[in-house]
Amino acid sequence: MAEISLNKARTIVRKAIIKGRELELKPLSVVVLDAGGNVKAFEREDGAAPGRFAVAHGKAYGSVMLGMAGAAQMARAEQQDYFMNAVNGLFGGQVVPVPGGVLVRDKRGAVIGAVGVTGDTSDNDAIAAMAGIEAAGLAGEV
Repeated sequence: MAEISLNKARTIVRKAIIKGRELELKPLSVVVLDAGGNVKAFEREDGAAPGRFAVAHGKAYGSVMLGMAGAAQMARAEQQDYFMNAVNGLFGGQVVPVPGGVLVRDKRGAVIGAVGVTGDTSDNDAIAAMAGIEAAGLAGEV
């Protein structure tokens, strides 16, 4: 099974934060999870709220565990809130179904992990995540 290397995970984090600075976003927190939902890398910018790890993790965790990016999760929650409530119950409340949770795919299209970014608007968080993923030579699904 393909996976995100530590080097690529660090690149994703670094480049997502750089993109945030370029766009003058609020301080970001960025987490990279492998295909099993385990943390590969995390950073919280100076000035970011301490609880942002849980939000970033929840965005990424829902994406990788459901195989569904944050925007798709949000749409599903709006259409079938009972489904997302049930899923969140199954996963101990760890799912945050909003943009900023981005699936990461390898060159063959296989899901190899997810990125969660939080700190600014959900749409801006997703832009920062995609910048990191692309810088690592991988494909993202928002």
